[in-house]
Amino acid sequence: MKAIVIHEYGSPEVLKYEDVPRPEPKESEILVRVIAAGVNPVDGMVRAGMFANYGRTPFPMIPGYDIAGIVEKTGPKITKFKPGDSLYAYLSLKDGGGYAEYAVATEVEAAPKPKSIGFVDAAGVPVVALTAWQALIDTAKLSAGQTVLIHGGSGGVGSFAIQIAKARGAKVIATASTANQDLLKQLGADVAIDYTKTKFEDVARDVDVVLDSVGKDTLARSYGVVKKGGFIVSLVARPDPTELEKHGIHGAPINVESNSGELAEIGKLIDDKKIKVIISQVLPLSEAIKAQEQVATGHTRGKIVLKVAAEPK
Repeated sequence: MKAIVIHEYGSPEVLKYEDVPRPEPKESEILVRVIAAGVNPVDGMVRAGMFANYGRTPFPMIPGYDIAGIVEKTGPKITKFKPGDSLYAYLSLKDGGGYAEYAVATEVEAAPKPKSIGFVDAAGVPVVALTAWQALIDTAKLSAGQTVLIHGGSGGVGSFAIQIAKARGAKVIATASTANQDLLKQLGADVAIDYTKTKFEDVARDVDVVLDSVGKDTLARSYGVVKKGGFIVSLVARPDPTELEKHGIHGAPINVESNSGELAEIGKLIDDKKIKVIISQVLPLSEAIKAQEQVATGHTRGKIVLKVAAEPK
């Protein structure tokens, strides 16, 4: 099969488009014919060696953690899927394997693909939607009637976070650049802040939850806008315990985990038209370098997806 393979850590140039053997599913694995694979910031971090101590698979290694495809074959212990089923999955950071014509997934990692969208859109969902869900719902316990401030609302995680928060009945304040103000409104943000013109702390006050995907100065300025007892979740940094204590608030970093139940719930929200998927660019698998370079700018609107095979009719 064709796959993108890494033989050493480094810049995007270490991504090689090669022929490799097709994987065989173990007894608790599903072999998936990949139609599309999502590209995320974490892909570049793995490629650069930031997770080198994470018990990762040895080289050569196939990156990619978001896939949508069709079940080709199942191991004997698989009960939820059969050949021909359509699924989408978040493959573990330890194993990856998504940038390829075939990949293996477990039942914990996979859920039925939402029926109302195609495979390319579905491949843009798992990692970012699960990150938003686990940050807002599992970690910060966001509930109806609360107010959440979402930094970077037009990005992969942010675009899902806005919609998940709205589906929970929360009020959403979101930040993005001038060009993405319209997108924030389309996604359902109640208040859209152009961070290039307005300081978010002049608009957002006494919020229950902050979702930070920026870190540094943005995180530092966020402690003061959270009401006592509120929560800051950061995707990129560990909130400062001193600042949390000073403001009487809680905080946590987030490490996303595969969760088939949550992925199925997200699929239901997509089919119920409560969540739409924003894909800004679709590239062939052979152009993984270009895809990762674009994601590394930190200014992708929604998601970039690698198309591996033609969408089934």
